[in-house]
Amino acid sequence: MPPTLPPDYSNSVKLKYVKRGYQCLVNNFLTFLLIPIMAAIILQVVQLGPDELLSLWNSVELDLIQVLCSSFLIIIISTVYFMMKPRTIYLVEYALYKPPVTCRVPFSTFMEHSRLNNMNDPKSVEFQMRILERSGLGEETCLPPANHYIPPVPTMEASRAEAELVIFSSVDALLKKTGIKPKDIDILIVNCSMFSPTPSMSAMVVNKYKMRSNIRSFNLSGMGCSAGLISIDLARDLLQVHPNSHALVISTETITPSYYSGKQRSMLLPNCLFRMGGAAILLSNRRRDRYRAKYNLVHVVRTHKGADDKAFKCVYEEEDPEGIRGVSLSKDLMAIAGDALKSNITTIGPLVLPASEQLLFLFTLIGRKVFNPKWKPYIPDFKQAFEHFCIHAGGRAVIDELQKNLQLSAEHVEASRMTLHRFGNTSSSSLWYELSYIEAKGRMRKGDRVWQIAFGSGFKCNSAVWKCNRTIKTPVEGSPWLDCVHRYPVHIPEIVKL
Repeated sequence: MPPTLPPDYSNSVKLKYVKRGYQCLVNNFLTFLLIPIMAAIILQVVQLGPDELLSLWNSVELDLIQVLCSSFLIIIISTVYFMMKPRTIYLVEYALYKPPVTCRVPFSTFMEHSRLNNMNDPKSVEFQMRILERSGLGEETCLPPANHYIPPVPTMEASRAEAELVIFSSVDALLKKTGIKPKDIDILIVNCSMFSPTPSMSAMVVNKYKMRSNIRSFNLSGMGCSAGLISIDLARDLLQVHPNSHALVISTETITPSYYSGKQRSMLLPNCLFRMGGAAILLSNRRRDRYRAKYNLVHVVRTHKGADDKAFKCVYEEEDPEGIRGVSLSKDLMAIAGDALKSNITTIGPLVLPASEQLLFLFTLIGRKVFNPKWKPYIPDFKQAFEHFCIHAGGRAVIDELQKNLQLSAEHVEASRMTLHRFGNTSSSSLWYELSYIEAKGRMRKGDRVWQIAFGSGFKCNSAVWKCNRTIKTPVEGSPWLDCVHRYPVHIPEIVKL
């Protein structure tokens, strides 16, 4: 007779209700404590007669000096509180670049170009084909015009042309959406890792839109796919010290100069994954913008693992043995990303998790330290803290790893997978395509919380937490998903045979 397996209590319906009851009790502990106390006080007051209430009021002796001093103290405390309170940062609106159909690169086109560009190296062609089959990308991703040539022409002129096309298109769409004038922008931040010309790209934007001479402009380069959230963090800090201001953040990656024509497999990966994309985001600290703003910025948490040599070199621009420049992706990338994520969620957890999850995590930590180090560590349920997750669409492996580590459902990572499928890895702007997907699906409601997670060279893991200010109605004007969201989600097989 075969041995009977013990029942799986983890999926028990009763246990689920016990957990819900525990969460309700702990998260509302103060409410449950105060309600009986307040009820007892009200009951006691109701039982008193009018004469007793009058006698009680008369027994409270207050003179004019006490009243004035108390009022003055309350005014001082309130003034200090409102002066020390950080300014609320609003995300007024954002716009995304949607490449034209002429830039599309179906699998057949990509592989044909790969064969023609690497005629003397069939192994490199075969390697890129295997990567593309397992990448999670779809048939509609786009590459810049310079990469459509055989061989590609990664010149300075072509790189500038791509940058201008993506950035100017995004900014034009944003200005049209918001009705804001370029001269009303007080802070400008542009991030692009692989292309850093002189004059800078921020200067290019200032010149194009004839912005004010006293604009505070910044240009961030070499910071990888997480640079978008670094730009948001920088804008937040600047808006805290410059009242009544607008900040324009532009996140993009110029693909043209990063094309690798060599044979090193670790350097061929970016050719297969990275695609065109860009985002323009308008932030504000003006109180009158709160009614039209989409989101409020709640937290930004940044983790930098650059002190470790392996982490520093896991995404590294260098020359191969033949002197061809490219970006090398290490085999240790996922392990390093997991370590950086662990550090990041250790910091962000206490800021966002409900008390029930924090207590469970604390009890498990104490148990491992005091009783048994082999106890399985408790992974906090971040689904209790957020309704939506925007995980950087760096590749299928990145999304799979985070879904597993954070115990997320397929619906929670749907925006990331569909963004990777439709637009590819658009680097720092991918988070905004994911947010746009959630909006286009009509899932964003007032009060919903969004967690954006991005990874970048260095090695960095950065998080941003947003709270939805108003329900986003569909269809969303100017969304890059407008003409295709009805087709999504789509099934993405593990391997697409080419």
